[in-house]
Amino acid sequence: MESKLKECGMTKTVLVTGGAGYIGSHTTVELLQAGCSVVILDNLCNSNPAVLERIYSITGKKPVFIQGDLRDAACLDQVFQQHPIDSVIHFAGLKAVGESVQQPLRYYENNVCGTLTLCQAMERAGVRRLIFSSSATVYGEEAPVPYVETLPRGTTTNPYGTSKAMVEQLLTDLQIADPRWSVVLLRYFNPIGAHESGLIGEDPQGIPNNLMPYMTQVAIGRLQELSIFGDDYPTTDGTCERDYLHVVDLAQGHLQSMQKLGAPGVHIYNLGTGQPVSVLSMLKTFEQVIQQSLPYRMAARRAGDLPAFWADASKANIELGWTAKRPLKQMLEDTWRWQTLNPQGFN
Repeated sequence: MESKLKECGMTKTVLVTGGAGYIGSHTTVELLQAGCSVVILDNLCNSNPAVLERIYSITGKKPVFIQGDLRDAACLDQVFQQHPIDSVIHFAGLKAVGESVQQPLRYYENNVCGTLTLCQAMERAGVRRLIFSSSATVYGEEAPVPYVETLPRGTTTNPYGTSKAMVEQLLTDLQIADPRWSVVLLRYFNPIGAHESGLIGEDPQGIPNNLMPYMTQVAIGRLQELSIFGDDYPTTDGTCERDYLHVVDLAQGHLQSMQKLGAPGVHIYNLGTGQPVSVLSMLKTFEQVIQQSLPYRMAARRAGDLPAFWADASKANIELGWTAKRPLKQMLEDTWRWQTLNPQGFN
């Protein structure tokens, strides 16, 4: 991969917004191991600074860390002035579907206004290479499965998904107006798992919004029982079906998509396994991995959730040489290793 980056003529200094977070930290590891220099900008609203030492333990390299907010234009200008940044991987933003329904203004301010401020700072600095952390939610509730990149953006069901769709449109309009921009939109599905070392993993603050950390926190004794939201969906067992992929596979997808930053345009890729898994099936497989049963209860459907969706990721395979390699069992084993080695997360 390092040779591919050199072929693009890149200086390989990458700004990773939200780089102390779950996906950002795993991507930072992959970037450092590929020979890139990394500058992390993170306001730590949903991450922990302890991750920085963990990244060093894994890679033997330290990213530059700047605690700052994406909406702070002066901070961004200083970052671009002080570091020879060649490209940006943009993760920073709020990501909880249910919370976005309750707090839409907060989500639009962080996710949309933050991206706008970032792009304006990039424009001032003459940096026009951007990989955006988008989401499968932009396909909307009417999209047929599996999702393919040729589908139009659809009717999103929650402000989180709408904010991702709005940012995609913003970046597309920007690239059309100024063809010097090279934009990659990575629409990914449901990342789980952790680095095989057990040093970094998903560590949500408060009660988890996602299934996997909820299950592990019940298993480790931090939460009393698992809530399964809805058992009357039109799926194989009535529970929601999702396309789960290993976070390291996802991180490597970001690295491999950097080769497209040498070509102006808007490049869209799904990153997923193409294999839907129901909530109940996930629970049963996890119980097999940890060799214990988890207490759970059925709860009402959660606002904004779709019954089932999964990826057609063939375009990423053909154009980027990327495929999700790690099976579900490994995703769950790596997650459990992270949780057992870090029962209280990074704290």
